[in-house]
Amino acid sequence: MRSILKSSLYILDPRRDSSVTKYRLIIAASMVVILSLVVLGRLYFLQVMNYDRYSTLSSENRLGILPIPPIRGWIFDRNGSVLARNYPVYDLELVPDKVPDINSTIKEISNLIDLNDTEISRFLRGLENRPTFESHLLKMNLSHEQAALVAVNQHRFAGVTLTANLRRFYPYDGLFAHAIGYVSRISEGDLQDLDRSSYSGTRYIGRLGIEAKYEKQLFGAAGYDSVEFNAHGRVVRSVDKLPPSSGWNAHLTLDAEIQKVTRGALGGRRGAAVVLRPDTGDVLAFVSSPDYDPNLFASGFGKSSYEDLRSSPDKPLLNRALHGRYAPGSTIKPLLAVAALNEGLGSDAKVFCNGEFYLSGRERAYRCWNRDGHGAVSLLEAIERSCDLFFYQLAVDLGIDRMSTWLGRFGLGRMTGIGLDDETNGLVPSRDWKKETRGEAWFPGETVIAGIGQGYLLATPLQLAVATSAIANRGAVVQPRLLSHFENSETGEIVLGPEVRFISNVVAEGKEWNTVIDGMVAVVHGLQGTARSSGAGSPYRIAGKTGTSQLISIGQEEEYDSESVPEHLRDHALFVAFAPVEKPSIVLAIVIENGGSGSKVAAPIARKILDYYFIERLRRATSERKGRNLG
Repeated sequence: MRSILKSSLYILDPRRDSSVTKYRLIIAASMVVILSLVVLGRLYFLQVMNYDRYSTLSSENRLGILPIPPIRGWIFDRNGSVLARNYPVYDLELVPDKVPDINSTIKEISNLIDLNDTEISRFLRGLENRPTFESHLLKMNLSHEQAALVAVNQHRFAGVTLTANLRRFYPYDGLFAHAIGYVSRISEGDLQDLDRSSYSGTRYIGRLGIEAKYEKQLFGAAGYDSVEFNAHGRVVRSVDKLPPSSGWNAHLTLDAEIQKVTRGALGGRRGAAVVLRPDTGDVLAFVSSPDYDPNLFASGFGKSSYEDLRSSPDKPLLNRALHGRYAPGSTIKPLLAVAALNEGLGSDAKVFCNGEFYLSGRERAYRCWNRDGHGAVSLLEAIERSCDLFFYQLAVDLGIDRMSTWLGRFGLGRMTGIGLDDETNGLVPSRDWKKETRGEAWFPGETVIAGIGQGYLLATPLQLAVATSAIANRGAVVQPRLLSHFENSETGEIVLGPEVRFISNVVAEGKEWNTVIDGMVAVVHGLQGTARSSGAGSPYRIAGKTGTSQLISIGQEEEYDSESVPEHLRDHALFVAFAPVEKPSIVLAIVIENGGSGSKVAAPIARKILDYYFIERLRRATSERKGRNLG
């Protein structure tokens, strides 16, 4: 009984119960305060510190802006042949913020389609540089089978989308690579200079040639689609849309058939060839050999493959027609002949060539390519037979500064203005140039060898073609151009490109031009012309000039033996020409690296190109006309 009473007293103790209640209230209040502080801290973190990020994500749950990339303009040759176009492909993309476990998702996708280490590492690098609420590329150019596998299993992967895009394609592979260039993926470095709003949704940009020079016109203008998403991130409806403006189509002056024939005539040798119209400056062929396939850059290829291209001893990435700088050799002799005639030199006088030339008071002999000499030769005969000794004397009489001025008038030593980025100047030396760049005086012997296009003198194949066109035009130096015009791809409206432009005029009398041109005709058709074998049987008349560019010096008593010289140190072979002589419609300049003789290697290549242009091309055109008439 007593124990029961004591128990009842313990339960009904008001003091103890009050103490316990207060203790519990304190604990409960503390927990409420702590939890409230946690909630407030989280709210501060979300609403203040990460307001921009979560505001964007919140908006994306309801509304979002989807960029609509424009369709890149196509590129055509002068006859309408497609040189660059677009084709549809599928890309696999992820929105990281909507993917629960990125590593697990990538692993599962790898079980469906092949993902290489490069693609995965590129994707992971992108996570560090771009917002995770944006779409990131995981794999591009999926095959139809791969795209089908992803589409069937897409419900398993939150935040993974299969996107249809357009990819650039070059139907002629490497044939026009050095003229057109290529497009490739936009790098993080590119994004620093680009308007992100314009290029949002676009992953490619023009890199070289026409693709880079006219990026703005070819690219067009991006559009956008304002859409509403559901809770699962799928588009419910479109709220507003601004369609993109497609890029303009570029029509070039190039002729696909002439380009093909020209490259074929080079036969895979290292070198370059430029074919243009002297009356307009239209470039019909622009060949640098060897070339490369621009589709590799457009579709994406491995770093090792790129390194193979870059380290190749044949340098296929080098645009030799635009950037190759070569000693022009004897191809400048007609230019110096024009200068001499204008300066009152060499018009009537003959020079006796015994094979050796000496400066007054000097013992060193400057030899003619013909060791036995040419005997007494006039200016016309010196051009025909390419007599070095005649032009040694002519160079001394003119002096290097007058030579520099005249060669500059023909366009040497300066950019032609063809409209491609990073064009090379070449080099026409003078006394002042050497003093400024080398801190040295000019020596008389340097003038002598400049008279046959050696020494410091350097020119590109394009510059040689422009200089030769000035002779064909009897003084008018035409600016070469690759772009004919643009076409609005949506309306078909023609947008004019660069106009025909003559950038300077080499003033000379008619009889002086006749003398020089007659000498160049004799080079190809004369009995002693250095390229007479290439002119044999031609139904049209050609004016041309052979040239040899020396890479190594030959001793006083030595003779050049190409067989004993390593291939990469052998002379370059050059040839310039225009035809028909009576009314020139085509000019060409050819350089074959380490080809040796211009007359034996470069001139026969020119004959193949000219025969196609004047014979085969016209025969095909006539046959096609007859076929249409019969039809």
